[in-house]
This record gives sequence, structure tokens and C-alpha cells, in this order.
Amino acid sequence: MNTITLKQTLPEVFSSRDDIRSDIWHQELSFRKGEICLIEAGSGKGKSSLCSYIYGYRDDYQGLICFDGKNIRNFVVKDWVEMRKKSLSLLFQELRLFPELTAYENVAVKNSLTGYKTRRQIEEWFERLGLADKMQAPVARMSFGQQQRVAMMRALAQPFDFLLVDEPVSHLDEENSRIMGEMMLEEVRKQGAGVVATSIGKHMILEYDKIFKL
Repeated sequence: MNTITLKQTLPEVFSSRDDIRSDIWHQELSFRKGEICLIEAGSGKGKSSLCSYIYGYRDDYQGLICFDGKNIRNFVVKDWVEMRKKSLSLLFQELRLFPELTAYENVAVKNSLTGYKTRRQIEEWFERLGLADKMQAPVARMSFGQQQRVAMMRALAQPFDFLLVDEPVSHLDEENSRIMGEMMLEEVRKQGAGVVATSIGKHMILEYDKIFKL
């Protein structure tokens, strides 16, 4: 997949409003493979909704969202399975980890779908992010910042053309944010992928190709 195009897209909950001023909503634009884009927005502006629309998790929007010109409303379950397995990866704002599984198991269960990474490669990620001693700890016993790092590793443990990261560093200090950004960029560049990141103020310090105001 090379492009994600939005055409007059708008959350249905905003349909009765006439005061929408946005670079995204009610516009026509494309996210392109290989580009790193940042979407800045205040709380309640719809950034998490946008990620969910693109990922096919929700469809309560007006307008069109197309992948390489194909309207995603026409996708069936099989299409979404393949898309999320090979083309799209998402780090949810609320993370959606399995609390009863260990940190390593949360990453491994995603990796098992494609066998994209070796166990050693995943272990190296844990080491870089300062979580080597937490690999066998249940996620439920970890802080939110630690869980964010696990969720990022899980998001990177697959092939993708586009990586969506919804407020990925909201609970991280500057150093961990820097390391996680480096890891993400390494994988993104390796795959030639595009990134759509959202932020309500705190974001990874990267050289963004495009910055949008939601």
C-alpha cells in the first residue's frame, strides 16, 4: 500500500457543527508511504477516532477513506485481516495490551502471526528500552510508561507499509522517548514505511515531513 487518502472525512459526531477548522477534517489529503507525519490536536478533536477509522476499527464517519484508491468501506473481514497483518500497524492510545500476559508474551503473540522478528531481536528491544528485567513480568504490574514501551515493540513486530502511533510518548521521559523514536525510525526506514503520529502537545522529536493541525 502506497497511499492513504481522506476525502471530506468527518466524524459523524461532528456532522452538525459548522465551526470545524482543521487540516484533516473536511479536506482532501493523502498520507504517503515513506513520509513521517504528525497530527497535532487538542483533546476531543478526534485524533484517536482518525486512527481507528484508518485501522478499520470504527466506521462512524462521513466522507471517504481510501487505500491506493480503494474505498475501505468495501473491505470485508478477510481484507482487514491481511491489511493488519502486512500493511497496517497501530499503537493505540490506550495501548490494549493483554494484562494477564507478560511483557514478552504481549510482543510475541503479535510476532507469531508473521514470524517477522526473532526472539533475540525482541530481547534486544527490551534491553534498549530498559525493560530487560520486566520481560517476564505481567503487564498488569507495570507502569503506564513501561506499558507504552511494550506496546511500541508490539506495533513494530510485524511487516507494515504504514505505522499509526496515537500519543506514543505521553507518559515517557525525554530519554525513553528518544530511544523509542530511534527504534521506530530504524524499523520504519528498513520497511520504507510511512508514519502517522498524533499528539496533544508532547511528541517524539523527529524530522516530520508534514505537520497537520486537527
